[in-house]
Amino acid sequence: MINEIPPGWIIILGAMLIPASKGYLRQLIMLGLPALALLAIWTTPLASSWQISLIGLELSPLAFTTVGKVFATVFALMTLVGGIFAMRTASTFELSAAFLYAGCAIGITSTGDLISLFIYWEVMALGSTAIILAGGTANAYRASMRYLILHALGGAVLMAGIVWHVYSTGSVEFTKLSLDGPAQWLILIGFLVNVGAPPFSAWIADAYPEASPSGSVFLSAFTTKTAVFTLLIAFPGTSVLIPIGCFMIFYGIIYALLENDARRILSYSIVNQVGFMVTGIGIGTEMALNGAASHAFAHIIYKALLLMSAGAVLHETGKRRCTDLGGLYQSMPITTICGTIGALAISSFPFTSGFISKSMISQSAAYEHLTIVWMLLAAASAGVFLHAGIKYPWFVFFQKDSGLRPPDPPKNMQFAMIFMAFLCIALGVFPQVLYNILPYPVDYKPYTADHLVTQFQLLLFAGLAFFLLLPLMKRTETISLDLDWFYRKLAPAIVVAIYKSLSELTHKLEQLAKRGILRLISNSYDPHEKKPKGYFARLWPTETMVVWVAVLLSAYLVFYYI
Repeated sequence: MINEIPPGWIIILGAMLIPASKGYLRQLIMLGLPALALLAIWTTPLASSWQISLIGLELSPLAFTTVGKVFATVFALMTLVGGIFAMRTASTFELSAAFLYAGCAIGITSTGDLISLFIYWEVMALGSTAIILAGGTANAYRASMRYLILHALGGAVLMAGIVWHVYSTGSVEFTKLSLDGPAQWLILIGFLVNVGAPPFSAWIADAYPEASPSGSVFLSAFTTKTAVFTLLIAFPGTSVLIPIGCFMIFYGIIYALLENDARRILSYSIVNQVGFMVTGIGIGTEMALNGAASHAFAHIIYKALLLMSAGAVLHETGKRRCTDLGGLYQSMPITTICGTIGALAISSFPFTSGFISKSMISQSAAYEHLTIVWMLLAAASAGVFLHAGIKYPWFVFFQKDSGLRPPDPPKNMQFAMIFMAFLCIALGVFPQVLYNILPYPVDYKPYTADHLVTQFQLLLFAGLAFFLLLPLMKRTETISLDLDWFYRKLAPAIVVAIYKSLSELTHKLEQLAKRGILRLISNSYDPHEKKPKGYFARLWPTETMVVWVAVLLSAYLVFYYI
């Protein structure tokens, strides 16, 4: 029976059960339902599908593909481990929102129609907004509202594209689309908003760091990667994605190098890493698509590990700025080791998960003779080591001694970090485990002498550059803005200016009305003489009033007949 139920619904059931449970029962739900969903994912045959007729449209709420199974697997795994990490610290509201969010992400990977996809897409936006809001600070509230507005805009664009597409083609099937009309372009733009493509890259670093330590871990896994999944299904080989992906790669590197906040550094690196996936999807060969899918799988694991380590530091110290941290390796050895393994994995260090996935994308660019793209990807690999591989662990765990001596986080957090660190290394050492579940047959050997030497050269060069330029990389108490300047600075300033102008205008109108009323009163009544005065207040002869009544009646008759 379990393979007849969309696995995302199992996780969504957890979102409804968590508020009604506590203690060991809640822990059982948080561990058991993701494990049950994982079982459902791998016992559901690819040929399985549901068909539902709705207003003349054939919907497929359950329709697995090979790509969908890859993403659903890592999403369910992330829900399980993220739940362990959050078990003792997250609020009921956050946990319920996280399971709703994760269940809808899995739902997207197992649906076969655009209508179901859109419903999951919008509920995901609500769930992720709730997670940010659960951060419980004023900054979290403001960030959640900005996040909601932007994703509502992206959802509206996506809905317009889907409606147009269904109207023009009569099909709701979620399959490969060609950019041959405005409808498909709108769908692509809707997906790109969630993937963090330009000019909408800033929302990730704006929103994710304001969530709780566990909330950021959940957020890092689903929104951008579900968008990557939809691009893999709908727009593989779409060449416009190549420059978009390359822009995202260097955008993330540059802004992460400028950043002082540890969690914002890791948020910018999400944009950077997703840029590799988008580039691979744009290249569109089987190797490139395998590389994008495998890199998404590996990225969810090592990015969660990095944000777990940053969340553990925040949980124990209450600090997240690099200028306030340093020397934590002395009292947080487990967090330091796990965070360093995550940093090596994101940098594609040999024998880690990033090495066996990211290299497939760059190699596919070489095979397709995309020389400039290959050179950009190679340079970006060095840049990733600079900002995430060295900068994050160096400034947070090493560099100067901040004098802080916090302990490692609670055991559940330690277990989640150790498990993710184990996966980072296990996938790097045994890549065939991941390669066997990819959508296309894999004929790629990551551990060749040429590849190893090239990667070590890039990493050593980046490491040398970092320490030579270390005096120039001193962090300051600043926040870097790009397009979000318009809605974080300009828009509030415009609203304040309009509010002040309207307040002044209202005040002037009130004063004018007040003077007019006082003048009317003074012309109508004299408070000293206790008698009426003025033209309208004086006594009138009876015959004059009769004339005025006749005039009014005549005017009424005229207008009545007209």
